[in-house]
Amino acid sequence: MRKIILIAGFLIAGITVSAQTRPDLQQIALWGNRIPDGPGPQGEEKVSASGSVTNVSNPRLIVHKPVRPNGTAILVISGGGYAHIELGKESTPAADWLQSHGITAFELVYRLPQEGWRTTNVPFQDAQRAMRIIRSLAAQYGIDPAKIGILGFSAGGHLAGMTASQPDKKFYKHQDATDALSARPDFEGLIYPVITMLPPFNKTHSKKSILGADPGRPKEEEYSVEVQVTSNTPTTFITQAIDDPISPIDNTYLMSAALEKAGVPVEKHIFQTGGHGWGMGKKDSPVSAWPKLFQTWAKSNGFWK
Repeated sequence: MRKIILIAGFLIAGITVSAQTRPDLQQIALWGNRIPDGPGPQGEEKVSASGSVTNVSNPRLIVHKPVRPNGTAILVISGGGYAHIELGKESTPAADWLQSHGITAFELVYRLPQEGWRTTNVPFQDAQRAMRIIRSLAAQYGIDPAKIGILGFSAGGHLAGMTASQPDKKFYKHQDATDALSARPDFEGLIYPVITMLPPFNKTHSKKSILGADPGRPKEEEYSVEVQVTSNTPTTFITQAIDDPISPIDNTYLMSAALEKAGVPVEKHIFQTGGHGWGMGKKDSPVSAWPKLFQTWAKSNGFWK
């Protein structure tokens, strides 16, 4: 059943299964009245029956706060080829799962690059700002400032990877004291991620949305996560299926090789089957093992009690 609700001054068309329409979840605007590179899209935000979001003019965090926080926070980012945001299939179920284990999860509703903004860098602006806001709220939410991670699916994996590997890149002009804080996550999880914008693996919708049809080699390198990896990139968890038809498995191989070369600890899990877009994974499917694997990895690295 559809319903229309008013959140933070924006009219949003939603469905009952979407995080956007749940009154129990606090929502935090990223920018207030000074959103960079506007004006952006006009009209109300659109949410499909499956919880896919477009026409985003109010970038924000949706907070999944546990009853007893364990000190860890994770910014959760859905994919959708930078053309829509798959909250219903990816970030909302993941955030609910993290919340059930004591982690304070922040879902990111980010701006989409082809929706009337002056630059296609708007998702990267939002992700950096989101990390800084979470860090600024650490004391308020019982978060250990050394245990703030990022978890991204598909194009959200690209956004997470760019944020983790380029936390100091000036994607926007700093606006207030929050922007003096670090945007670097302490750990990152990349779930069937888009990583590279370089040929021959640059046929994704993510690449087209951010760079267009023929941006040239320098731009492709600038937005390829594996090229941006340094020794400062945080410890990383990656998982993907070999038969992924959207983001070739080479993305995971390229990223893990770059991390190993930079001396960054990485754990990767490759599934024989699973395709793309599995979110938390269908029950009893091979890829449904990834949440437990991620939890074990995070615990072994001291990020999860």
